[in-house]
Amino acid sequence: MSEPLKIAYSPCPNDTFVFDAWAHGRVPGAPALDVTFADIDITNGMAERGEFDVLKVSYAELPWVLEEYALLPCGGALGRGCGPLVLTREPGEAAGLAGKTVAVPSERSTAYLLFRLWAAAEVPGGVGEVVVLPFHEIMPAVKEGKVDAGLVIHEARFTYQRYGLHCLADMGQHWESTTGLPIPLGAIIAKRSLGAARLRELAQAARTSVQMAWEDPAASRPYVLAHAQEMEPTVVDQHIGLYVNEFTADLGEDGYAAVRGLLTRAAAEGLVPPLGPEALEFA
Repeated sequence: MSEPLKIAYSPCPNDTFVFDAWAHGRVPGAPALDVTFADIDITNGMAERGEFDVLKVSYAELPWVLEEYALLPCGGALGRGCGPLVLTREPGEAAGLAGKTVAVPSERSTAYLLFRLWAAAEVPGGVGEVVVLPFHEIMPAVKEGKVDAGLVIHEARFTYQRYGLHCLADMGQHWESTTGLPIPLGAIIAKRSLGAARLRELAQAARTSVQMAWEDPAASRPYVLAHAQEMEPTVVDQHIGLYVNEFTADLGEDGYAAVRGLLTRAAAEGLVPPLGPEALEFA
C-alpha cells in the first residue's frame, strides 16, 4: 500500500465539510490522506516551501507556487455575496480611509488583493499603513481604536455587529459589480511531480467527496463541529452555504475567468508576479 498523501487544509467548516468523506476513507478508490490542519496564511507558506503533496491555499498565492504545484479544478472556495468586508468604528465613506491605518489578516490573500484593487479605485490617494494581524484580533483592534479599519473574512460577515462595528465597504460586492465574476478565495493545489494521472485521480476524489457531503450532510457534522468549536452551529451552516457551491464541485468557465481576472488585475497593480499563459491549465 502506498504512503498516504500529505494534505493540509484549514479547520474552517467549508474545508472539513468538503474533505470529510475523503479524509475518513469513504471515497471509493481514493488515496488515503494524512491530514494537517493549518490556517491559510500558514498553508500559503507551506506551499512556498513545497512541504505537502496537496494544500488549500489562497488564490492570491498561486503566482508564487504554480511552478511546483498545479491548481485542481475543484475542492476550493469561490462564490458570490461572500467577499471580505472593510469595518470601521463609525459609519463613513471610502474616501475617509485615505491615509488611515488598516488591519488585514494577510498580504498573501485574495481578501488583500480585493482590498487593494478596491482602494485603488475608491480611496483618493490610497490608504496609509497596512498592519497584518491574526484574524481573531482584527475586530477587537478596530473596536478599541488601535487601527482605523479592519479587513475581515469568513464568519466575521455574520458577527461584526456584535462588536458594534460598521461595514464601510464590501470587497466582494465591488469585485462582482465591476467584473460580473465570482470571488476566488481558496484554491486546492497538488504537486505537479505526482504526475498527470495522479492529479486527475485527486481531482476526482475531491469532487466525489464534495458530492457525498451534499448528499448526506449529517455524515460530516461531527467532523465539522469538532473543528469549529468556537462557532455556533447556525454560523457553521451559513459558512458552508456561502463557501461550498457549484464552483467547489467544478471551477468551470466562470471560475477560471475569475481566477485569471483577479491575478491579472493584481499583477497590473504590481501586487503579484504575472502569470504565464498556461499556468492555470490542469493535467
